[in-house]
Amino acid sequence: MALNVKKLSRLTKPGRYLDGGGLYLQVTATGASWIFRYERGGRGGIKGRERMMGLGPLRDLTLAEARERALAARKLLLDGLDPLDERKAQRDAAALEAAKRISFEEAARSYFNGHEQKWSNAEHRRQFLSSLEQYVFSEIGKLPIATIDTGLVLKVVEPIWHSKAVTAGRVRNRIEAVLDWATARGYRTGPNPARWKGHLETVLPAKGKIKKVEHHRALPYADIPTFVAALATKEGIPAKALEFLILTAARSGEVMGARWSEIDLDAKVWTVPAERMKTRKEHRVPLADRAIAILKALPTEADFVFIGARKGQALGKMALSNLIAAMDYDVTVHGMRSSFRVWAAEQSAYPREVIEQCLAHVVGNATEAAYQRSDLLDKRRKLMEAWAAFVRSPKHDATVTPIRNRGA
Repeated sequence: MALNVKKLSRLTKPGRYLDGGGLYLQVTATGASWIFRYERGGRGGIKGRERMMGLGPLRDLTLAEARERALAARKLLLDGLDPLDERKAQRDAAALEAAKRISFEEAARSYFNGHEQKWSNAEHRRQFLSSLEQYVFSEIGKLPIATIDTGLVLKVVEPIWHSKAVTAGRVRNRIEAVLDWATARGYRTGPNPARWKGHLETVLPAKGKIKKVEHHRALPYADIPTFVAALATKEGIPAKALEFLILTAARSGEVMGARWSEIDLDAKVWTVPAERMKTRKEHRVPLADRAIAILKALPTEADFVFIGARKGQALGKMALSNLIAAMDYDVTVHGMRSSFRVWAAEQSAYPREVIEQCLAHVVGNATEAAYQRSDLLDKRRKLMEAWAAFVRSPKHDATVTPIRNRGA
């Protein structure tokens, strides 16, 4: 060993000073530090590749401590291991362990930020985080994601499982999604404690056995003409939007977000872009003459077709529901689609795939979808014209001539 404590204090000239066994003190203009020099890959008298491993600054490591680190590195070499590679592996492992200490709330927000665009409906995006903020974060939000187990999941969902079955099911599903994301990222290991099938289903009763599922309240289709006649007496954009929704059998979000750029008045087609559709597929809606008349009577100074109280903005999400309530009807906006569906099934002989296409539903399995390339626009146009004629006349005969008997 060439160095000693006394000699170290005199080494100020830049350079490398050998102590022995690959240990050097490297002096530069900015300070002094310990390095370990070794070779890898040498064989049969052929010089190997030189590698330099920093051990730490002189101000932090004494000569004795530097010799201990150099000795540890030489022992790794004796075992056939590269000291630099081993140190990197240790640091990577430590970084991974640190990453696993991210909290459930941090993981949930990261998951949301990465998947936000998959929800076409703004309300669904809002509900994802709001439900976790209301029921989850206060209980387990600050805990490391790697520590979330079945007991903690149950601590969140069990108190609301019987009283708020639907909400509890959605919360459980969202917890499961966050934990799956964390596992894929390497932040946790093992099975997902929020998984329903084969796991929580053995602990909690199925939602269907807790509370009967309530479907959207729908108006009997026979009452639709009377409803539309009453609607015609109402002034304002909400009344026009609601009638347009009934005529097109569209979802409320699609109607409220409709823009003039999507409307082709000449072709009588409304093309809803994929990003605004629940199915994430572009949907062409044939427009009956009455729907065209509604559109032509609307102001066009804004991008949105149905504008609200705020200048240039779309109608508020509760505008149509409030209008129905004001008309003293106990039905939902979405229920209007059900009215159309039942009418089409019971009062027409149009094929199921035509009716389902009108509702922008996915029909059949993937194989059937592959063969069903057409969106059946021409056939749907005839059905929607018949529907428009029915809803506009209380005395109208509800029966529709089967499409196959009309030469279509």
